[in-house]
Amino acid sequence: MPNIVVVGAQWGDEGKGKVIDMLADRCDIIVRFQGGNNAGHTVVVGGREFVMHLIPSGILHPGKYCLIGNGVVVDPQVLLEEIEGLRASGIEVENNLGLSDQAHLILPYHKALDKLREQKVGAGKIGTTGRGIGPCYADKANRVGIRVADWMDDEVFRRKLAMNLEEKNALFSRLYQAPAFGFEEIYRAYAGFRERIARCVVHAPVFLNEAIAQGKSVLFEGAQGTWLDIDHGTYPYVTSSNATAGGACVGTGVPPTKIDRVMGVVKAYTTRVGEGPFPTEFPPDLMGKIRAKGKEFGATTGRPRRCGWFDAILVKSSVLINGITEIAVTKLDVLDDSPRVKICTAYRLGDKLLAHPPAAIDRWQEVEPVYEEHPGWLKDTSEVTSFEELPPQARRYLKRLEELLRVRISIISVGSKREQAFRV
Repeated sequence: MPNIVVVGAQWGDEGKGKVIDMLADRCDIIVRFQGGNNAGHTVVVGGREFVMHLIPSGILHPGKYCLIGNGVVVDPQVLLEEIEGLRASGIEVENNLGLSDQAHLILPYHKALDKLREQKVGAGKIGTTGRGIGPCYADKANRVGIRVADWMDDEVFRRKLAMNLEEKNALFSRLYQAPAFGFEEIYRAYAGFRERIARCVVHAPVFLNEAIAQGKSVLFEGAQGTWLDIDHGTYPYVTSSNATAGGACVGTGVPPTKIDRVMGVVKAYTTRVGEGPFPTEFPPDLMGKIRAKGKEFGATTGRPRRCGWFDAILVKSSVLINGITEIAVTKLDVLDDSPRVKICTAYRLGDKLLAHPPAAIDRWQEVEPVYEEHPGWLKDTSEVTSFEELPPQARRYLKRLEELLRVRISIISVGSKREQAFRV
């Protein structure tokens, strides 16, 4: 099995967890390379639903080693709760899980800042999950963050925590008129977390590159999606990390010369959570119907997702940015009852047709989608197990997506269960 990066090619929530679960069976190591517990990957196995926020989805396969890379920001309390939840379900975790010593820690003041900033901007809010992800990445960029290696050294952790609290508490009191955080309470809590996690800590670049040199295969698990990438997404309505394929190298220490394939995951339609432009968004009546059938509610927050038609302009650009070599299409079955299905093939901005999304967010807000319309298949696809079994109209729809995207579809999913997906 080659080394594969799996990324979302839309605005996240494309069903990457299920695709990674399919691929993990043929890989040795699964590594998460960015984001934090603002993401959620859902996998349904044997009628049981598992939602992972930090631990790679491959943990559900016995004997697979899962690693949380340096590009991830980690809330230790959330990680421990996730470990305990999997253990309670009979999943072996402790001997199969690693945590990079270069990953940054989310602390209580990050979460407080996240919520206070959203409250302060009011109508201009980004739609953050409030998990402290952005403020933690900001501290990383400001070079004041606390990494796992710092946390493991008690003297260093004490010093850095005290320094950060001095600055953050001044910010809380002067700008937000919010209560300060006490040193001892945070220190004691995180010292307790440290004792329970220390055995999982590894130096990811050496571990992964040595494993690859020994012939082992690595599956790189992305969170969120291309259009939430901090550099390439609909800025500022984005996440705080690089959710594109390049983030796999930065977030793990594995060089690009050791990546063999990049798989982009898309829904058969489009969704996004939170604020920001969405050219192909459905009108309210169709939105409610698709949201209900597709169970389009965030795995992490429970927030309802906005839904719309497939946006080929969006995904074509994702193919370009990520170097996508193949596509997995999920939730095809959600469109089973649609008499007509649409694909956005261009954006109209004034008197111009755009073949690529604009960079400026104000222009994003102004574009109008140009659609081509196709007949729906009006047949249940949830039990289909091969491309040939799909209704002719569904096959034509998928073939048209391949033509527009200029990349082959290699996986199709027609339901939430592990067995409701097949290779093409």
